[in-house]
Amino acid sequence: MSTRPEFIRGLVLAAATALLLSNTALAETATSRPAAGPPSVADLAEGLLDAVVNISISQNVKSDDDDAPMPQVPEGSPHQEFFDEFFRGPGGDGNRPRTVNSLGSGFIIDPTGFIVTNNHVIQDADDIEVNFANGTKLKAKLVGTDNKTDLALLKVEPKKPLKAVSFGDSRKIRIGDWVMVVGNPFGLGVSVSVGVVSARGRNINAGPYDSFIQTDAAINRGNSGGPLFNMQGEVIGINTAILSQTGMSVGIGFAVPTELAMNVVSQLKEFGETRRGWLGVRIQPVTDDIAESLKMETPHGALVSGIIEGGPITKGEIKAGDIIVRFDGTDVAEIRDLMRAVGESPVGKAVDVVIIRDGKEQTVHITLGRLEDGERLANAPVSQNGEGAKPNEPPAAQLPASDVVLGMKLAVLDEGRRKTFGIADDVKGVVVTEVQPNSAAAERRVAVGDVIVEVGQEAMDTPDDVSARVEKLKNDGRRNALLMIANKTGELRFVTVRVE
Repeated sequence: MSTRPEFIRGLVLAAATALLLSNTALAETATSRPAAGPPSVADLAEGLLDAVVNISISQNVKSDDDDAPMPQVPEGSPHQEFFDEFFRGPGGDGNRPRTVNSLGSGFIIDPTGFIVTNNHVIQDADDIEVNFANGTKLKAKLVGTDNKTDLALLKVEPKKPLKAVSFGDSRKIRIGDWVMVVGNPFGLGVSVSVGVVSARGRNINAGPYDSFIQTDAAINRGNSGGPLFNMQGEVIGINTAILSQTGMSVGIGFAVPTELAMNVVSQLKEFGETRRGWLGVRIQPVTDDIAESLKMETPHGALVSGIIEGGPITKGEIKAGDIIVRFDGTDVAEIRDLMRAVGESPVGKAVDVVIIRDGKEQTVHITLGRLEDGERLANAPVSQNGEGAKPNEPPAAQLPASDVVLGMKLAVLDEGRRKTFGIADDVKGVVVTEVQPNSAAAERRVAVGDVIVEVGQEAMDTPDDVSARVEKLKNDGRRNALLMIANKTGELRFVTVRVE
């Protein structure tokens, strides 16, 4: 019996020891450890470095101060020779153009010598030189540029085929995937950095088709135009911009995704220019207030604020006030979605466009024009309904301005007021003659001389029409009135004005 307590004590000690070891193991497992990086990218980089190049440009510029009086040095100065060389140029003739140099990166996409880079790297260059990893230098010819995506295509004439890289599908890249940046930061030569995809579809207001890949891989000055690789060695982005107050990497860099770049590069290679689709409409965002005024559950789509005359829409298929919610099978959540979908479509393609008009969805059929042609028509008069300008109507009687409506005084747009405010002949509606300070209309920057074309998607001819429509909206429980407003030249916009 004397051994039983010792036996029990041994069991307790063994159990305590096991428990202690178990807790220690759990603690070690729970201890946070740095996440392991990817396996070495040395093999991957080794096969790609020869396809990444340094791009050097020179630009001759004439100083703004060339006509200013020439500084003088004391007579007999030992620095006279250097002074003359700097200010007068060789021979002392003066007005010597200065040569400005800059550096960037690029990558070879074709063994015959086609090279992709950023437009801002080679913009306004007089000479472009490509420096290869093996020390070879070749003069490059500019094939074409696209400032909307900040891309450019160059061509060199090599004596033998070059090492080239291929485009991958950026749509497959996921947030958190490893990526590799190769380029020439600060002109130091080919350098490699590794990071992850931090975000996709970033809009940094750099252009109409912003949908950048964001990465924390180091991108610095001189990396512009270089490739962003996935771990299969495919280019899934072109490094374009960084977010930094110092100009050095802080872990927020942006690359143009290949889903956008591939079509641009293909067109530059084939045509030397881009040929984008064009719908011929002016659009603006659908804000919360606009969605509420149109009884939309959630704001989405692109609101058509005008039709460009001479464009693809010739029979009123789309009108100002319509909301485009789907284009050629692609949902339009915001105006960027529409701009990208149209811009990536081929010229002349027949597409189905789903619009909301008067609260109902309908599908219209449009044959796309060419954006580059449309840009030449951008300053053309804007039709209010897509059916062309109406002939002048007989002058209306000169009537006094109305009482205040939504903080505005309104008047019939007769010939006298049309002349007074310089309003184009094809603009129809009710003219604003006064805007009260701090009023609901003033908050939305409605100005004297603006013309109210529609209120709540109904055409307005007289101030009484405006008053009656606003009162109707108020009785219906609407908090805002949606106004279609034309400026003096006929350019349209939509604003929501509080009716309380």
